[in-house]
Amino acid sequence: MAGGLTGPAGMTPEEHSRDLREHGVPEELHAHFPGHGMGGLARAMGIRFTELTPGRSVATMPVEPNTQPGGILHGGAHCVLAETLASTAASVHAGPGRYAVGVDVNATHQRGVASGTVTGTCTALHLGATLTVHEVVMTDDRGRRLSTARVTNLVRERGTGH
Repeated sequence: MAGGLTGPAGMTPEEHSRDLREHGVPEELHAHFPGHGMGGLARAMGIRFTELTPGRSVATMPVEPNTQPGGILHGGAHCVLAETLASTAASVHAGPGRYAVGVDVNATHQRGVASGTVTGTCTALHLGATLTVHEVVMTDDRGRRLSTARVTNLVRERGTGH
């Protein structure tokens, strides 16, 4: 660690920036990720952003190894992708010094998928001062809808606890 200085989760500032860049987060939005970079779960599941604004965010995730014993994408993986997209968009909306925490996620699964890549497209339904609501649609490589989720986030000031 450079000079003993560490960033989030024991990362140096350089490691933190590299982690976010590798997951598609634009440099100008890095200040919105002061916690643990991309986060261990999103990193482990292979989530990569391709678009990120408060009103719309898009990310991809590989189906494998995120499958359930039946060989299709795990329903919980749909929810992880949805909450990652919505919470990140909500945090960008909140701005530096504030953060978003998920308080409700619900998903309806329309179709299973056993291989390829899932794309999540997140659209803001409400961007308030303390509450955000996003809809996330997951599709397969052929553009077929796999699931639809709605995620509600509470916007908080940093330092107010979890």
